[in-house]
Amino acid sequence: MIAEPQFMPMSPQDYLAWEAQQDEKYAYVDGEVFAMTGGTIPHNLIAGNLFALLKSHVRQRGCRVFIADVKVQISHRGPYHYPDVMVSCDPRDKNAIKLIQYPCLIIEVLSPSTAAYDHHDKFTHYRQIPTLQDYVLIDAEKISIDRYRRMADRHWDLQTYLAGESLDLSGIDWKIPLERIYEDVPISPQDDAEEADQ
Repeated sequence: MIAEPQFMPMSPQDYLAWEAQQDEKYAYVDGEVFAMTGGTIPHNLIAGNLFALLKSHVRQRGCRVFIADVKVQISHRGPYHYPDVMVSCDPRDKNAIKLIQYPCLIIEVLSPSTAAYDHHDKFTHYRQIPTLQDYVLIDAEKISIDRYRRMADRHWDLQTYLAGESLDLSGIDWKIPLERIYEDVPISPQDDAEEADQ
């Protein structure tokens, strides 16, 4: 009989020390680490467009925008994730070097393999962050954006935006046409036709 290897959970402190020595990025959830995989060109273009569009706007408000390589800490016990884009306006994050703790906006660009996790488990983690006001999920295959906005401590409002509309993030006083977010992103004609039919 072959013994199955036992899972040995890693402490948050061990994770932070271990990951600092790695060549790759790893998320941390419940004592386990998960390698972060690369994205598609549409994924990269959307995240890059958002970073470029947000940077000058949030700088005027004393905020900072971060992209992909910066992790967010949900609590001192974890989890730790790498959002595609996030904004922090909190002075406690002003001099952060390794991670962000108090974001007001988190944006994830969806892929077929991560969409369910981003909509459910990851959102369960993110909504524990008391400063988070908006969680935005962007479809990389068609023009469609879901924005969850905190209404009260445990209540979030969902708004879906489609082609021809503008994403409205009142928490940072920012409204932007979806076409700007999807600029230069290859969207298949079939996806455009489906959007027009709705």
